[in-house]
Amino acid sequence: MPRFLTLIRIDEKNAPADGPSPELQERMGKLFEEITKAGVMLDTAGLLPSSEGTRVHWEGGRISYTDGPFTETKEVIGGYSISQCKDKAEAIEWTKRFLQTHEDHWTITAEVREIEEG
Repeated sequence: MPRFLTLIRIDEKNAPADGPSPELQERMGKLFEEITKAGVMLDTAGLLPSSEGTRVHWEGGRISYTDGPFTETKEVIGGYSISQCKDKAEAIEWTKRFLQTHEDHWTITAEVREIEEG
């Protein structure tokens, strides 16, 4: 079965300062338990803020580094999941359910991409 990487993109500037509410954390926990029991979830995690990240760039035979936060970027990757699904439609369905656990004041974009195998 194919594996899929889902990148969760958030607008750090407009994300709730206190992070996910306890109710949101509970809903996510229940969904993650369901996804895991279904044998779909392989790995998932949130990421620290972009202010703690570094971009490494290769251009013209040279390496450059930029420490966060990345002010020119509106959305940053706030988390990821790796799932094993029968097809892309199933991966998108699980992603849709994850996004719907969030309250209306969240702005989140999820990018679902199949992992190229060997």
